[in-house]
Amino acid sequence: MKLTKLDHACVRLEKNGKVLVIDPGTFSKGPVLDGADAVLITHQHFDHVDVEKLKAASPDLEIWTCEGVAAELTEVTGRVQVVRHGDGFETAGFGVKVFGEWHAKNHPDMRIVQNVGFLVDDELFYPGDALTVPDVEVSTLLVPTGAPWLKLMEMVEYLRTIRPARAYSTHDALYSEIGLTLVDNWLRMEAEKQGADIRRLAVGESTTLS
Repeated sequence: MKLTKLDHACVRLEKNGKVLVIDPGTFSKGPVLDGADAVLITHQHFDHVDVEKLKAASPDLEIWTCEGVAAELTEVTGRVQVVRHGDGFETAGFGVKVFGEWHAKNHPDMRIVQNVGFLVDDELFYPGDALTVPDVEVSTLLVPTGAPWLKLMEMVEYLRTIRPARAYSTHDALYSEIGLTLVDNWLRMEAEKQGADIRRLAVGESTTLS
C-alpha cells in the first residue's frame, strides 16, 4: 500500500490499481480526487471535507463518512454511505474499520461534532480530529501535529499510547516553516525514544507501507 501525503489533513492510498483518498478538504490543493475510487471523511469541518470537490467528482465515487457529513452531501452524485464506531466495510479493495465518535474539544463556543477514525487494511489508522485509541494494534499512525484543539504534550502522549512502528504527521498546514521545523524536531525526538519511524512527510512525498 502506497501512502502519499497531500496538503494539510489529506492523504492518498494506492493499492492494486485502486485509489482511496482520506479527508480532501478545502486546504487540499490541486486535483486530489483524480483517479479516486473511494473517499473516507472523518468529520464536517471545512479543512477535512470540500463539498464542491465532491460535487465535481465522478458519480461512481464511493464516499464513506459519519451522519453529520452525509447530511451536507445531499447534492453530491457520488454514493454516500454512513458509518459509525464499530462498523467494518470494504471499498475499492481496501478493508476499513471505524473507531471513534466525537471530535476533540475545541473552542468553548463551538459544538462538538461527530468524528470517526478509519483503520485501513488493519495497517494504517487515521483518527481525524481526535486522539482516538483503537482497541487493536496500529502499525502505522497518521498523527495530528497542529490544531487549535491540540497540545504538544497530548500529541506525544498519543504516540506513546499507540506505539506504532510508523507514524507520519497530518493536520499540519497551520504551521509556518519555522513551526514545521519544530514539528520535525519533536517527531525525531520521539522516533529516537521509541525506536520507530516517526516523521513528517513533505506534501507530495510518498512511502510504502509493508
